[in-house]
Amino acid sequence: MTDTMSEFSQPVVSIIIPTHNRQALVLRALESVLLQSFDQFEVIVVDDGSTDNTLSYLQKISDARLRVLAMKHAGVAKARNEGAKIAKADWLCFLDSDDVWRRHKLSEQIRFHHQHSKILLSQTDDVWIRDGVFANKKKEHENREGDIFLESLKLCLICCSSVMVNKDLFFSVGGFDESLVTCEDYDLWLRLLLRTPVGFVNKKLVTKFGGHADQLSKAFDCMDLYRLKSLHKILQNEKLSAEQEKAVRTEIDIKTAILDKGAGKRGRTSILKGQ
Repeated sequence: MTDTMSEFSQPVVSIIIPTHNRQALVLRALESVLLQSFDQFEVIVVDDGSTDNTLSYLQKISDARLRVLAMKHAGVAKARNEGAKIAKADWLCFLDSDDVWRRHKLSEQIRFHHQHSKILLSQTDDVWIRDGVFANKKKEHENREGDIFLESLKLCLICCSSVMVNKDLFFSVGGFDESLVTCEDYDLWLRLLLRTPVGFVNKKLVTKFGGHADQLSKAFDCMDLYRLKSLHKILQNEKLSAEQEKAVRTEIDIKTAILDKGAGKRGRTSILKGQ
């Protein structure tokens, strides 16, 4: 396999970068894609209703691999789904606009899928930087492989910026749930993991940046509230084994108790009733 896009009219991978008012950050993320050693890709930057100069800067970039999609502000789940709808490749990757890829991220992951042709979902390892300082991940946050549905009920164990997923599989589960304003990735990975194991490229090929003021996870209190919404939906809509159903119900009880305890400290009888 060569790394020359000109020899291929059809990209192997479609990379989707959603962004909202992150001009400098999205340009950094995009540069890390355009510098990849594997070149058979298209990159779709979805501008989610930015009101800064993001769109005008993106439109000035002259690169045949880049497509820019502008939409009204509707959230990251909608932005990723809209990018996926126009994707030309059979494989999808997602990159958050505040993260970057190492140069061989795509080549290593494509090689993995060539060697494991039955695996339709994979992730790589990553590095965390918070407030400009390298952060050591706790063991419970480590990316992993295999049938990890039960482990993933507690917290998100798949890094969105490291994922490569078969497009047909992605759409077979409906993509990201646009009704979730956050934890939409946690929800999608659970639905995918009910259908397939996740492969793992054990190399640190993604750098995730945290601590900045507009980090999405900082915009919402009580993230477990949105995870609860996902778990209730999965319980209602998915075919679960007896073990899976028991685990989902147990996790619902745990997260509900945590949220109710927090609500009590805020003078509410229940956070689920008194938002």
